Amino acid sequence: MSVHAFDDQLSELLPRLRRFALWLTRDLSSADDLVQSTMERALSTRAAKRDDGDLRAWLFRILYRQFLDARRRAQRYAWLLGRLREDDEPQWPSAERELLAQSALAAFEHLTPEQRSLLLWVTVEGLSYQQVADILEVPIGTVMSRLSRARQAMRRHGEGEQPTPSLRLLK
Repeated sequence: MSVHAFDDQLSELLPRLRRFALWLTRDLSSADDLVQSTMERALSTRAAKRDDGDLRAWLFRILYRQFLDARRRAQRYAWLLGRLREDDEPQWPSAERELLAQSALAAFEHLTPEQRSLLLWVTVEGLSYQQVADILEVPIGTVMSRLSRARQAMRRHGEGEQPTPSLRLLK
């Protein structure tokens, strides 16, 4: 194919390439940049293109690969910037967060083993109430009420109340 014919076909396909690039990038200036880099690549590798191949498909393939490469580069760049930023500004835990965490752990230690296991299964392990009921072989309502009492005990201890054991009156 002659240089003149190749240039004519490229100029005919520019609106289609630009429309596709705009659809990919959702930004007019980015789409124009993508089409420009596609044209640069097409003109620099024109000798590698076979004459019997479809020019439109070849250009769309170049444009799409340019788009994917640019996205990968942007992701790597953002990741690298994030890593550099982490090293520059170390994040120290605040005294308030430390105090809250220690308070929660202290309250957790004062729970009964049954209450602790319930809280761990539901909050940490993410088991559903039904799964916990199946483990304990009790009705789901029992699990819900025991969990409610465990959460109340945690709250009371966090507020500084000392839980008093409930005594049953015997007749």
